[in-house]
Amino acid sequence: MSNLLAALNSAADAVSVFESALSVTSNNIDNSATPGYVEQIPTFEAMPFDSVGGASGGVRSGPVASARDIFAETAVQQAETTLGTWEEQVNTLQGLQGSFNVTGTAGIPAALNTLFSAFAAWGASPGDGTAQQSVLNGAQGLAQAFQQQATAISNAATSADSQLSNLVSQVNTLAGNIRQDNVDSATGGGNTDSSDQADLYNNLEQLAEIVPITTVPQSDGTVTVLLGGQTPLVIGQTQYQISANIAVPSNPPPTNPSAPPSAQVLDSNGNDITSEITTGKVGGLLQAVNGTLAQLQGSASQQGSLNQLAQTIADTVNGLLTRGNISDANPTTGAPAVPGVPLFTYNAGNPTGIASTLAVSPGITPGQLAAIDPGPPEVDNGIPLALANLATPQSAAGEIDNTSYTEFYGNMAGQLGTAISTAQNNQTTSQNALTQAQTLRQQSSSVDLNQEAIKVLQFQQSYQAASKMVTILDQTTQDFLDSIQLIT
Repeated sequence: MSNLLAALNSAADAVSVFESALSVTSNNIDNSATPGYVEQIPTFEAMPFDSVGGASGGVRSGPVASARDIFAETAVQQAETTLGTWEEQVNTLQGLQGSFNVTGTAGIPAALNTLFSAFAAWGASPGDGTAQQSVLNGAQGLAQAFQQQATAISNAATSADSQLSNLVSQVNTLAGNIRQDNVDSATGGGNTDSSDQADLYNNLEQLAEIVPITTVPQSDGTVTVLLGGQTPLVIGQTQYQISANIAVPSNPPPTNPSAPPSAQVLDSNGNDITSEITTGKVGGLLQAVNGTLAQLQGSASQQGSLNQLAQTIADTVNGLLTRGNISDANPTTGAPAVPGVPLFTYNAGNPTGIASTLAVSPGITPGQLAAIDPGPPEVDNGIPLALANLATPQSAAGEIDNTSYTEFYGNMAGQLGTAISTAQNNQTTSQNALTQAQTLRQQSSSVDLNQEAIKVLQFQQSYQAASKMVTILDQTTQDFLDSIQLIT
């Protein structure tokens, strides 16, 4: 009788085991499309069998195993970080490329050509008022072109600053989600269910796209998340928020205190951690703003190539005009020679604001343009000829960094174009690498609906067999008991 009851218990246990297995498999099917979810695998443990000691054997449910491959997860996170770097550089810089026209038909190159042509026409007729007015018009056009170019760069930087604040906010939100995942894990005694794990790794993957992270699993089931491998974002059930800071750095003391602000990221204690963030969307944005854009518009430590070009052109043109004379001295009346006046003006107190403040000297009239080069020898149209020669300079006096003004501008545009092209190529390569990493992860740990369907059939058949065994043993037990009653 005892053996019969033991067999009945074993069969009943089997029914429970296969019911649990069916539940796990059904959960896999239901969550196959859930972001971050991986296959859960039911396990079985053999019960000890000892006929003498009364151990009836059988099977029981073991812990549900996860198919999650941590190495595959890390590979995907790293690929997301790399892709985020180049995506954000493309997004930050691409819109600016259109404002850098190098065809000579618009923008600064066209304005330079117009001004040089006006200088040449004035040189042919130094006393012609129309030619002189064309010079003033050309100078006005060049000043406006510089202002427009400076505004375009400034707008790109302002947009990037806003995006940095948005990205930092996303980091804090995701870190808060991970903190909650840790809370849920700790509440469950370190045994997080599949939905908690799916949410955790989905948050980690999204976070990795924005900033570089290092994750350290803890024995209690929680995960520690470090930004750049150093700065804590989440430790256990505690979150450490970061913040964006748009300001001119004060340490070291800035060379240009009035420069456009730099983009910074601060930790929860207000420490500058910008140097730790070199990849991810935030890293790509920081490189674009503090690197490429700062080289163009200037920063606390550099003037910026656009301002350098604007100042060099203005100073060179003004130097030639103020060296010349509007009229010669009159020996009869004793009137001295009338010197020329500057054509351009700008805010000399802010080296990084020269392009944006470049303008034609207020109040200047066509008749105040000095055409006479006092020499020796004196040349009546020497100044406009010297100004026209700046288009194709013959000496370092008319160059900037050993190039003409137009070539210098072309180099600026070329550097921007190279940065964008490099980012676009790397973006394509990184997208391919991410797709490959995601495919490998899917192969190792995702839910295969075909396989799950097979498992459902197998567990159903096993469940039915165990149930039938319970029914048979139950009937056998009842028959045995009935026979005993008849005998007695």
